[in-house]
Amino acid sequence: MDKMINNSISSISQLHTLTADFLIDELAKKGLSNIASSHGNILFQLSKVESLSMGELAQKINRDKSTTTVLIRKLIKENLVTECINENDKRNKKISLTEKGKEYTSITSEISTSLLQKFYNGFSDEEKIQFATDRKSTRLNSSHQVLS
Repeated sequence: MDKMINNSISSISQLHTLTADFLIDELAKKGLSNIASSHGNILFQLSKVESLSMGELAQKINRDKSTTTVLIRKLIKENLVTECINENDKRNKKISLTEKGKEYTSITSEISTSLLQKFYNGFSDEEKIQFATDRKSTRLNSSHQVLS
């Protein structure tokens, strides 16, 4: 039991690598191979709302504003998002998906569904809920900087 507990971080890292590889392969099959996971997270966050400010996006993807700005610039260049300036406050830029960005998130949603089906294959509903609960607890712990 101790060995299993001690290997949990390593297992999470391996799971991250396997899922990232799966996503990269599936995106490449669809001709969408030039977007990194950080970009994908931004697109996912934007797919849930009409628009977000840079600060809101930075918070949602757990990055600082300068890093978020760099990521957004690439997405603008790829015509996946657009930046609108608030006429009342020119510093407050809102980011939203373009039609191409909406198409991209539709494709990635299908890929994510496939990944989830593969991941949870053989899990009972109770095991799925337990896994999600445990994952939420570890995320809360790390967000409270227990790991720093």
